[in-house]
Amino acid sequence: MRMKRISWSCSVRFLLGAMLTIVAMDAPLAAPKASRDSAPATAQSPPAPAQSPPAAASPPMSAPTEAAPASPAAPVSAAPATAQPTSPATTQAAARKPKPKPAPHEMALSDDPTPALQPQTFFTTSKAADRYRQIVDLGGWPVVGVSLRPGAKGTAVSTLRRRLAAEDDSIVDTAKQKWDADLTAAVKRFQFRMGLKQTGVVAGATLRELDVPAEVRFHQLESSARRLTALDFAFGPRYIVVNIPSTAVDAVENDRVVRRYAAIVGDLEHHSPEVQAKVGAVDINPTWTVPVSIIKNEIAPKMLKDPTYLQRSHIRVLNAHGAEVDPRSVDWASERATHYTLRQDSGADNSLGSIRISMPNPYSVYMHDTPSRNLFANDYRFLSHGCVRVQGVVDLAAWLLDGESGPQMSKDEITKKIASGEREEVKLTHHVPVAWVYMTGWASADGMVHFRDDVYGLDEIGGIAEQ
Repeated sequence: MRMKRISWSCSVRFLLGAMLTIVAMDAPLAAPKASRDSAPATAQSPPAPAQSPPAAASPPMSAPTEAAPASPAAPVSAAPATAQPTSPATTQAAARKPKPKPAPHEMALSDDPTPALQPQTFFTTSKAADRYRQIVDLGGWPVVGVSLRPGAKGTAVSTLRRRLAAEDDSIVDTAKQKWDADLTAAVKRFQFRMGLKQTGVVAGATLRELDVPAEVRFHQLESSARRLTALDFAFGPRYIVVNIPSTAVDAVENDRVVRRYAAIVGDLEHHSPEVQAKVGAVDINPTWTVPVSIIKNEIAPKMLKDPTYLQRSHIRVLNAHGAEVDPRSVDWASERATHYTLRQDSGADNSLGSIRISMPNPYSVYMHDTPSRNLFANDYRFLSHGCVRVQGVVDLAAWLLDGESGPQMSKDEITKKIASGEREEVKLTHHVPVAWVYMTGWASADGMVHFRDDVYGLDEIGGIAEQ
């Protein structure tokens, strides 16, 4: 009996040992902590970066490509898995994250010599609104829905023809299912009216604009015409027009655009206002007086985090008597911080750049240069606090100072003055009218109808652009 008890006890010990060995072998597969501490398996998605790049504001017509979200870690299976050898190349490929594709540049600065705003724009736009109302009453136009390009065939091509013919009377044969040169020309005319690059290809922003319903286009024209009823503008032989939705500045002479510039206008929180004023001076190497709203919402929080911010930005703090005070003596957490005047020195870092075009108005906005000139290359240029930044502003200043409005100063002379660092305010003898308008749809004197995105959403509420 003793021998049997010993044999049974040994058997139990043997079985327990075997079971513990099996559990120990399976433990790395079942323990999440052990998996995190070990090298990542090739079947898992690469870890997401610690910080994603900031997302830019999305324009309605050309939204930037969004990075795909990181896949969640695969659940650990309870069943043992066969170990797979991981090569250095495989590990490097798993860790490498594909670069996001840059947003395509689809917008184009129009080369149309017709000004966006003319004395008859209200009447031509109202007439166009009536025409588009008729299109809506007849059922609108078809949805294209698919990308197309030269060489395409089939019913989608005839649908595109019918869509374009709803606005373009030059298209006669809408049943034709083969792409031809006339259709390419019609697509380019459409792109021209939308402010897009004239590629002749239906894709991206072009396709999105084609598929905007006729009712929306009618409302754009109707709303723009309604806003123009409040316009009381003295056009004159020379004037400047900023159409905010177009992000463009027109310098007009004898009813023709002699210069057109890309612009950066107010963002969604700081609309550029609709305003009529007169350009009275060109400031070379200007200083910048920081608005109270920016002191409160931006400067003060930055100073609480970094007390050297103003010094690094070449911004001086002045008291009510104009005397300079030490920024460290200001309580930036208090409302009293807004009682001081903050003035940025002229120079390369000045927020207004090298030129400010003064145009006194109730909103205290103006046109100016910028040190961030790379932003003009973006399709989406609704980025400012309300003022209008002008690409090629030195050229615009030279047009204002060509002698027609009094003082004369060439572009080379302006450039040399900027390089010298000297400040100068050149006052115009004859002030030049300037109008900032918000037209998402308008018709020029020749009847051509143009559209731009309603970025501020004013067509939906029937509103007027305000700062």
